Amino acid sequence: MMGAAYWIKGYLLAALPLFAILAAVEWYQGDFAAQDMLSAAAWALIAAALFTASRYRRYRASKYCGRCEDIGKPRAPAKALNPGKLEKPGAN
Repeated sequence: MMGAAYWIKGYLLAALPLFAILAAVEWYQGDFAAQDMLSAAAWALIAAALFTASRYRRYRASKYCGRCEDIGKPRAPAKALNPGKLEKPGAN
């Protein structure tokens, strides 16, 4: 079970690097005002919240890692789109 600490940690791991990227872009453009940093922080918090909320929603719907569940399972043999045309008459 994933507790609140897991989701808070995931939120911070998304928000902090995103803020750093957005702040670096503002700095590179030459706009290093406090208002620009607040804007970068707000966008980072909003984007991280959306990212974390979507991960939480997939987790609650038990679709968090669908590909991981398929690893190691044998595949069913592939079926032809129209097997009637591929088989020879009287092959059964």
